[in-house]
Amino acid sequence: MVKVFLKYFLITALLATIAVALQSQSPKKMKQNEEIVTLGAGCFWCVEAIFERLHGVKKVISGYSGGTLANPTYKEVCSGLTGHAEVVQVVYDPTLVHFATVLEVFFKTHDPTTPNRQGADVGTQYRSVIFYHTNEQKQVAVDIIEQLNKEKIWVNPIVTEVTQFSKFYKAEDYHQDYFANNRTQSYCQAVITPKVNKFEKVFSNYLKDKYKSN
Repeated sequence: MVKVFLKYFLITALLATIAVALQSQSPKKMKQNEEIVTLGAGCFWCVEAIFERLHGVKKVISGYSGGTLANPTYKEVCSGLTGHAEVVQVVYDPTLVHFATVLEVFFKTHDPTTPNRQGADVGTQYRSVIFYHTNEQKQVAVDIIEQLNKEKIWVNPIVTEVTQFSKFYKAEDYHQDYFANNRTQSYCQAVITPKVNKFEKVFSNYLKDKYKSN
């Protein structure tokens, strides 16, 4: 347990340093307070449930990205033959949550060192991947991975892909808000609930007001 919290502390310290450096740069003019990043970190049900709780996030959509098949179905993606990863598109307000914080949550809530696997979920569709939408996002992601590897936060090196975003295919309707709509389902109780509870404890200061404990 001590090692786990030490790991979280080191990641937070590193990303905080990067965030301060980035925020000290000349701010770019934005037409609107909205940016998008597409992230893969295993089953999108888990990832969606976590990012929906993060302060500054406007919307989270589950879907598929990174493959060659147009308009794939869940069954096709699960075959591992489409090249797509299960991902979430995170729409966030950069004036409320910095991209480095988004990646802090990303790296703390999954194992970025296991190729094509998260726990019992195995296959290329479960790979760890950051599909960046801007060059700024790419640079932040590359810098963070480089520093985390340098500090040897994990025993094994990070295998997270940093790839330019191309296309996103929204998953079937029943995948959207899956955890919120299926809390009693066995997978939710066994896998997602513990991850969400851990997230809410570790990131209590980052939660949207409606998820904070009274």
